[in-house]
Parts: sequence; C-alpha cells; structure tokens
Amino acid sequence: MAANTPQKITLWEFFQNLGKTFMLPVALLSFCGIMLGIGSSLSSHDVVTLLPALGNPVLQLIFIWMGKVGSFAFSFLPIMFCIAIPLGLARENKGVAAFAGFVGYAVMNLAVNFWLTAKGILPTTDAAILKANNIQNILGIQSIDTGILGAVIVGIIVFLLHERFHNVRLPDALAFFGGTRFVPIITTVVMGLVGLVIPLIWPVFAAGINALGNMINSAGMFGPMIFGTGERLLLPFGLHHILVALIRFTDAGGTMDVCGHSVSGALTIFQAQLSCPSVHGFSESATRFLSQGKMPAFLGGLPGAALAMYHCARPENRHKIKGLLISGVIACVIGGTTEPLEFLFLFVAPVLYVIHALLTGLGFTIMAVLGVTIGNTDGNVIDFVVFGILHGLATKWYMVPVVAAIWFAAYYAIFRFAITRFNIKTPGRDIDNTTSVEKAIAGQVGKSGYNVPAMLAALGGAENIVSLDNCITRLRMSVKNMALVDSAALKNLRAIGVVQLNQHNLQVVIGPQVQSVKDEMAHLMQTAQA
Repeated sequence: MAANTPQKITLWEFFQNLGKTFMLPVALLSFCGIMLGIGSSLSSHDVVTLLPALGNPVLQLIFIWMGKVGSFAFSFLPIMFCIAIPLGLARENKGVAAFAGFVGYAVMNLAVNFWLTAKGILPTTDAAILKANNIQNILGIQSIDTGILGAVIVGIIVFLLHERFHNVRLPDALAFFGGTRFVPIITTVVMGLVGLVIPLIWPVFAAGINALGNMINSAGMFGPMIFGTGERLLLPFGLHHILVALIRFTDAGGTMDVCGHSVSGALTIFQAQLSCPSVHGFSESATRFLSQGKMPAFLGGLPGAALAMYHCARPENRHKIKGLLISGVIACVIGGTTEPLEFLFLFVAPVLYVIHALLTGLGFTIMAVLGVTIGNTDGNVIDFVVFGILHGLATKWYMVPVVAAIWFAAYYAIFRFAITRFNIKTPGRDIDNTTSVEKAIAGQVGKSGYNVPAMLAALGGAENIVSLDNCITRLRMSVKNMALVDSAALKNLRAIGVVQLNQHNLQVVIGPQVQSVKDEMAHLMQTAQA
C-alpha cells in the first residue's frame, strides 16, 4: 500500500522488487511440485508393487488426479510470471496490470508467429525446422519459445507501460479508452512491435544464457557449490531469486529432451521427468541444483547453529529465546524458510554468515558427488520425504541424514567456538535492556503475535512511512526520515533484523508471520490517516 506519493526507486530497489514478484509463482510451484510428487510416486508401478494396497482403483484415481493438478504450474509457468511481475510491481490498479501482462504475452507470441510466417518458416510440421528455430506451441500459437526470460521481459515492459499510462487522460471523444482501459490497449500495440523484434534479438539472449550455463557446468562438481554459495550471499540483499530463476527455468540450468520435448532449466527438467511415465529416475545434472543441495544446511546445519546459540545464551535468558529458536528451526526444517535463523547472526557476525554460505554451497557439491537425486525447490523435510523416500532407493535419500548429521555437528562446533571466543552478541547474550515503556506495552499484541503499534511507533509513525510491502519474511518499506527509525526498539519488539538499504529504504526481518504484521500495520496506517 502507499501512504504518500511514492519516491522514484533506484535500479537496486527495482531488482529487489522484481525478485520479490517471483515469489508468487514460486510458492505455487512448490505446492504443485508436492502434489505432482505425491501423485506420480504413489501411482508408479514400483510403489504399487511394494505396497499393493495402494493399487486400489479409487486411490489410483486420486493419485493420478493429484499428478494432473500438480502439473498445472509447470505447464503454464511463463504465463504465471508474465502476470505475476506487473501484478507485484504495480503500485495501483494491480488487477489491470496483471490483465495487461497476459495480453502482452499473448500478443507478443502472435507477432512472433506473424514474423515467422512472413519469413516463410511457418507454417510447418517439420520437426527439424521447428527445433532449429526453437519453435513451440505457446497458448496454441506456434512461436519462438522464449521461456521464463521472455515472460520476465514482457512483465517488466507491461509494468513500465502501466506506470506511465494507467491514469492517462484522453480527449473527450476518446475518453472511454482512457485511464486504466488504455493500459491493455497500449500494451497490445507495444508488445505487437516487440514481437517483431524478438526473432532478431533472441539469439543474443540465448547465447548469453548458454554462456552462463556453460560457465557453471565447466566448473564440474564445483558448479553446484558456486550456485549454492552465491544464492546464500545474495539472499540478504533480496537478489537471490534472480539467480535461482536463471538456473531453475532457463538454459543456464541445462537443456534435455524429456518425453519427446526439449525442456530447459534444472527445475523444469526435473518436473518434466517427474510427470513423464516413461522416465525412471531423475537426472543428476538437474537435481544437483535443487532441493538436495540445501538439505545438509537446512536439515542439519542451521538447527546445529540454533542449538549453539541456545547453549551460548545467558542461563537467565535461555527461556526467552527458546521459542524464537524453536520457531526458526521449524520454519527451516518444515517450510524451508531459513531467514528467521540466518538473520539472528547475519548482522552481528557477517563472517559466520559467509562460512554458512560456503558450507551451504559445499552441501550442494557433496550431494552431487554422492549421486543423490532429490528435486523440487525448498530443501525441507517435505521434499526429503516426497521426492526422496517415496521415489525409492534410486534417489539415494539415505545419504541425506548422514550428511545432515555431519553438517549439524560442524555448524554446532563452529558457531559455539566463534560465539564464545569472539563474544558475538547472538540472541540471549546481552543483559535485558528492554525499556520500561516497551515492557508496559508488551501485552498489546494483535493476531500476528507482535506488538504492531509499538513497531509502527519505532518506525517513526504512520506519517514517516511512504510505502509498505512485504516478501516472504520481511517488511519492505520506504520512509521519509531514516533518523526516526529506532532499530534497537524494533529488535526488542522481536524483529529479527533491520536492514537499512539507503537513506529512505529499509527492511525489517520478521519471519513467517510477516504477512500478518504487514496487514495489521497497514490497517493502523489507514486508521491514522482517516
């Protein structure tokens, strides 16, 4: 929501916001992946042979239905991105922006089809010609398959058009087409022209992505480590989604023929193999960038770090931080959300975070070397069960507990030594310095479980906030005066961390309940303005 006229955002902020928009389709991908994983595994011949009770016709229909429903997100992935990006970036009239995103994507592909037809390449059913020109059926249109990158380009262009024209005023004779109605109209024209350019410039984009993929793949088994470490190092800046999307959904993550179709991207390859009845087992070249690489750190390492922080806290403070650490471990192990734990030591000990990033990357390489083949996105215990155990010993799921136990011990030893040796102020190591005012209002918590009125006051009040939004674990906001933000008070109010990006933009790390906190704060701001 916007409390005042938004300030112009920097390029850094734009890429942060762009990465945030990826979370809507990625969250659906994660859920659909679980549906597809359960359905495909429990309907497979091997599982039914092992557990004959699952061969019941009614159960099999349910499992097949789950697989079909779960495949939705992967069949229409680019469409979800071209809708989600303008939806997430637009400040006003988000529904119009989303509608224009779909319009723009369809029109672009129609224009590409026109160009290919005018050049005499289409119409054809010759498989060699179609493959040479990377032509696929997209929304029933024969067009160049630009994949996720093409959808991102459409989404960004549509967002820019929406911001420029959603409140345009036309002459009275044309007034009906003005305002928000003009956005899909101008989108049709602009994307129709962009579609004519795509066949000329796409080979350059494709070459760049292939070069990135070749660079990562040329690193051999260190490729997954480069990816895993880079993803963790980019996370504090909110830019990790862009790297992840490149590997998961573009040629940078590999290309493979699955069930007669050429698919690109590590996650796309894995899901195609998962839904293809003639494929048995998963490609190691794809899964090495997926869930399995996160599991040593997520299922073993970070819980070990949490135990070390608990043991290093003052005895009188341990009961105060126990709930914080337990909830962080649950979010990490069950949900694959690591920030509630990572932000407990990121700001007080950046070197520890770098070590964590390196160990996470090393986990990717170790899983690849051991030949583990567990896919999906989250690296949590759900992925371990659904895409590891349920798919049999061929996934080598039994190696995960072994490596996770080693990572648990390593993290515990490293964190406990560093915290005590260098007196790092992780939670519970400071003497309680909560002010009397904060204690007096400590009971004023809403449904989120947080004292949102006090948090709003610590941010300088409603009048200091220019814009307010959230991602999966953080409040993202712009403020008029950063000097009015009391970071210490926010941390005493259970904020995990406060990241000041520049003189006007900051992020407050909350954890899994961030959406509830944001909604309560937005309501308080609206009430204050009324």
